[in-house]
Amino acid sequence: MDGHESIILPSDIVTVTKMNHVTEIQQMEKMNNQANIVKIDKDRYVLKETGEIHTFNKSETRKDNHNSLRQTFKKLRYLINNNFIGYDNELHCTLTYAENMTDTKRLYRDFDSFKKRLKRKFNNFDYLDVVEPQERGAWHHHLLLRFNGSDKAYIKNSDLAKIWSHGYVTIKNLKDVDNIGAYLSAYLADIELTDKDMSLGNEKVRQAINKGLEVREKVVDGEQKKFIKGGRLHLYPPGMNLYRKSKGIVFPERQKMSYKQAKKIVGNGDPHYSRIYNVEINDFENTIIFEQYNSKK
Repeated sequence: MDGHESIILPSDIVTVTKMNHVTEIQQMEKMNNQANIVKIDKDRYVLKETGEIHTFNKSETRKDNHNSLRQTFKKLRYLINNNFIGYDNELHCTLTYAENMTDTKRLYRDFDSFKKRLKRKFNNFDYLDVVEPQERGAWHHHLLLRFNGSDKAYIKNSDLAKIWSHGYVTIKNLKDVDNIGAYLSAYLADIELTDKDMSLGNEKVRQAINKGLEVREKVVDGEQKKFIKGGRLHLYPPGMNLYRKSKGIVFPERQKMSYKQAKKIVGNGDPHYSRIYNVEINDFENTIIFEQYNSKK
């Protein structure tokens, strides 16, 4: 749907999620009296206004752990973009283990101890901690920090490594990232493909395609990279708590309104990203049109 005029009607009811400079608009067919598209089969639909045939984005189903994780990552993106903008008082830290640490209970115990030590050195910050599994079974933390009441945050790498005490750390400023939620998703849900992985006949790529997963390109840290979309999801155990946050990290408000009203919020320009996909929840189906607007772009 990228680059096409929106097929959402002005009178359609949509859900608007505003998160600082990022705003998302979501229209669900079952919320409106009249569908703007006609589904041909599980892969294709027709635009009623033009008669054009298009292909759905990868269908989603809420029948397994993977889709539950996708919903969790959606909430994570909301939390991240609602609370982290890329100001100088925000940091993205990666906390790794020197050994191949696979114990998920220890993972959270270690973070709780680290948090207490960090609070002894810095007394006014909010955090969002997300755990990430590696393909070899090891875990590490992605930590977003916001130092409240400060114009700029700075921690020496050696100081943070000492506070963490389990391995090496990295610290990055996020001022050049225009969508921090999407940026972190590239690490947390997707698997990056190296040039070797993309070579002809590589087993990792072949298995991903056989599972119906997509290979996509993203710009990460200024470089064009390839990822298996959702390739990391199977590494998360069912029911695991993927993130922890402080009380100051809050969800955005979501409002229902007409698309005409929503466009007054985001302006008349085209969305910076859009997609149409089909959702199956047991015997219930719905078609979702999604638009994202980013005032930093």
